[in-house]
Amino acid sequence: MERKKVIIDCDPGIDDALALMLALSSPELDVLGITTVCGNVPPNAGAGNALRVLDFMGRLSVPVYTGAAKPLVREYADAEDTHGKDGLGESGLPLPKNAAPREGAADFITETLRREKGVSIIAIGPLTNIAVALKESPEVFKNLEKFVSMGGCFKSFGNCSPVAEFNYWCDPDAAQYVYRNLGKPIHMVGLDVTRKVVLTPNIVEYMRRLDPQKGGFIDKITRFYMDFHWKQEKIIGCVVNDPLAVAYFLKPEICGGFYAFTDIETDGMCAGQSVVDSKGFWGKEPNSRVLTSTSPAAFMCMFISRVFGRGYDETSAALKQIAGDTAR
Repeated sequence: MERKKVIIDCDPGIDDALALMLALSSPELDVLGITTVCGNVPPNAGAGNALRVLDFMGRLSVPVYTGAAKPLVREYADAEDTHGKDGLGESGLPLPKNAAPREGAADFITETLRREKGVSIIAIGPLTNIAVALKESPEVFKNLEKFVSMGGCFKSFGNCSPVAEFNYWCDPDAAQYVYRNLGKPIHMVGLDVTRKVVLTPNIVEYMRRLDPQKGGFIDKITRFYMDFHWKQEKIIGCVVNDPLAVAYFLKPEICGGFYAFTDIETDGMCAGQSVVDSKGFWGKEPNSRVLTSTSPAAFMCMFISRVFGRGYDETSAALKQIAGDTAR
């Protein structure tokens, strides 16, 4: 099997942790490194959380690099209300004693793109590191294979303003710069599809039954997240945005969408809004593939079967039972 080389740029973050678990459990992926950026938590805290996940998954050989500590222009605003002060739901998980992050996320990105062929980036945090690397070494991005970004929204409402998704709202100037200058289609895994993927308490209990250690880990880091979603949106469970970006990279058919020109607003009450020209009004070449449909069941089957090492059919049958679909 030819493995796909990827850099995962993230801001761990509860759902980032789940995304890393999926990526590390997928034999098709060669994770060259993890870079962290200010977003849900500051980059140093995020790097610590990435190391916690790597340690739990037995993959501390994957290097972690810290990146931008503040957005390009605006003041930094974290998401500790959503993810907890530690970024992992106040879980209190210890740091591994035999590993530490390195500095220089943007340099790692540019040097890897310059040295390696066929490297893709899955960006599941604000795009500050990507913008910094693109500004410093635009020529190396010609070598970029594919770019997937969890961010933005098309017709869905925002999650930190009426119109903006958090990653693009956190650093709209970086998002705008990347959309305008990357030179490759950006696969926008936005709230239109990620809102459909909800991890419920029943599914977590199923995970605990499959593997008390892994299921317990996921239970511990998501309880805070579930409480937040109930208070904010009366959702029983939690929306797990970031793992869908990894799932889409692995199997693009899990989502549907269309190509369009997209730009990002940087100022005022609409800062961070992804403006999708779905009708070609501006007459510009598409710079993005905007995802609009997905199968939550297919995603959850992929996640559980890979992370917990179970058969896809077995997982599918269990999820139908959890959903109350007992028809035979």
